[in-house]
Amino acid sequence: MATIARSRDLFGQPRGLTVLFLTQMWEIFSYYGMRSLLVYYMTKQLLMGQQQASLVYGVYTATVYFTPIIGGVISDRWLGRRRAVIIGASIMAFGHFLMASESLFYFALAAIALGNGLFLPSLPSQIDGLYAKDDPRRGSAYNVYYVGINVGGLLAPLVCGTLGEVYGWHYGFGAAGIGMLAGLLIYVFGARHLPREESSARSVDTTAQPAVALQRHELWQRVRVLFAIGLTVMLFRGAYEQLGNTIALWADTGVDRMVGGFSIPMTWFQSLNPLLVIVLTPLFVAHWTRQARNGREPTPARKMAMGAAGVACAYLLLAVVSATVPAGQASWIWLALFFLVLTSGELFILPIGLGLFARLAPAGHGATTIAAWFFATFGGSLLAGVLGTYWTALGPSSFFVLMGAVGIAAGVLLWLLDRPTRRVEAVAQLPAAALGPATS
Repeated sequence: MATIARSRDLFGQPRGLTVLFLTQMWEIFSYYGMRSLLVYYMTKQLLMGQQQASLVYGVYTATVYFTPIIGGVISDRWLGRRRAVIIGASIMAFGHFLMASESLFYFALAAIALGNGLFLPSLPSQIDGLYAKDDPRRGSAYNVYYVGINVGGLLAPLVCGTLGEVYGWHYGFGAAGIGMLAGLLIYVFGARHLPREESSARSVDTTAQPAVALQRHELWQRVRVLFAIGLTVMLFRGAYEQLGNTIALWADTGVDRMVGGFSIPMTWFQSLNPLLVIVLTPLFVAHWTRQARNGREPTPARKMAMGAAGVACAYLLLAVVSATVPAGQASWIWLALFFLVLTSGELFILPIGLGLFARLAPAGHGATTIAAWFFATFGGSLLAGVLGTYWTALGPSSFFVLMGAVGIAAGVLLWLLDRPTRRVEAVAQLPAAALGPATS
């Protein structure tokens, strides 16, 4: 059974959360650093057409979030989470350095995706083991962790993007590889602050989570609800994942980026999203805490529905701007406002959904369940790549209307899932005795 860390470090949380926070921060730095350059590298250096580049981008980002399904099972059943993180991070660093060679471009993408399959589900699934079930800090842990993700996302375009644009694409990719190595070293040297694992990764600790010893029908009801939420988040991701795809293309060709004679590098706009996450997260957490104290906090599914609606509003804003402003003359301020609205919506859906999947994970299947959450990102990224191929044919205004409609559809479906989600969460909080004997 995991050993609960009692020491405090970052934001009054266990030291182990700081280790996971920093490891994930550097992994995200490497991933988003490479991703911020990817579309530009394909269209400007490899001379791919826009449609092919958008499709390659979508397939790559989708694969990055498909491999965790297999990696989560391998982690839970054979490797254990620590070894999975170390092996996965090593493979990913190797893949980033392969990006230095144009001839190895597709091999590099494949290596990053394979390494991520082991790394991604195995790291956040260690968070719950840092807390006792009644620890009041547990509720905010995923929000703090999500800030760590976005610190890396903030730094990535500023460092890797600037190096790639100014000095050469391969300098940016090399910086991404160094960031991945930094995350690996932090994890290895900080491992003493993390929950202990059983000597055999095959064993299932049935005492660690007594509240999830479920009857068969309760288990399947939980699986159905998570599956439905995952499918809906796939739809949402089809719009959200345009940030590094068509939004990046629009920032290059459809936005006036001049400020006092200085042209803002196009990759810098990719830093707005993580910067706003860092700024807005404490405000939203404080607001939700006040609502919870007064018994008025929205349920997770309703928060997620509001988040999808916020992302829809962001795209509809750009649809109006691109339809009313001459081509290539839209002020960068409109793009910044888009990121503000979109990020506000994101905070209502992505960390909330990750926490929901973690809380509802059956005993012994933590990494697999977290991988199922990232499978929604796989489907959404693939959908985003397909939708991105319509960018040239539809034009900016019509394309942004389409993305707004996708967000609205996801919001409606999440709102409809509120009642079944509340029911399975209520069952998950019951003591084991109230659930009756578990069935295998």
